[in-house]
Amino acid sequence: MAHSVTLGLLLLGLSAAPTLAAELDPQTGFVIAPGWETVRNNCTACHSAKLVTQNSGSREHWLSLIRWMQEKQGLWAFDANTEDTILAYLSSAYGPKEGARRPPLRAEQLPENPYRQPAKTD
Repeated sequence: MAHSVTLGLLLLGLSAAPTLAAELDPQTGFVIAPGWETVRNNCTACHSAKLVTQNSGSREHWLSLIRWMQEKQGLWAFDANTEDTILAYLSSAYGPKEGARRPPLRAEQLPENPYRQPAKTD
């Protein structure tokens, strides 16, 4: 009897505990936090949201990826406010992981895109 009462109290305590998991956008899987819409609107124009959510890194790492995409993949330039919003969101919601298997690749370590088309000039 005492065992079932203890178990019941434990389960009651667990069910009353606040949820620690962040709310996710059901379409993209992005953590819903300030700036997530800006990231969705800019990043998923070119690639899957999974490419963002499976990665992590510091603000500097995310900036190096943006610069690489701008230099090698044809990503447009952001105005300062948009870039700051994107970097703040990514470094907060997808910051460096503790105990990761290896550090993320630096932009200069990423391969060239063999399918990139030169920008058209009119």
